[in-house]
Amino acid sequence: MSNHEAQNELPPKTCTIDRLVTMPDDVNKVLKGSKTATRRNGRYADVGEIMVLGNKKFIVERVYSQSLGELTDENARQEGYDTVEEYKQSILSYHPGMPWLPQMRVWVHEFRSIND
Repeated sequence: MSNHEAQNELPPKTCTIDRLVTMPDDVNKVLKGSKTATRRNGRYADVGEIMVLGNKKFIVERVYSQSLGELTDENARQEGYDTVEEYKQSILSYHPGMPWLPQMRVWVHEFRSIND
């Protein structure tokens, strides 16, 4: 796995943190604590950035690159699913016609709730 942990090693963001988690089901999972990571095809946040959902704040703790072929059931649980297959089917339902290629790389954004 290609973990780019140091902030200065990361490429520029391709989007803003307010677009990191937008699907209502995903927002609910984050608010309930069952989703602690989001994978995107671009980098949406820097380590230390704050995401606000509802009236709660979440801090981004890690941002790194991962291939779809490296996904484990533990990674799927971070996303709020029980298995990689369940996560895969959800993603493909959001993006009809998108191929699921094991070599395709995504950006992982791991976050946790913070207290004010």
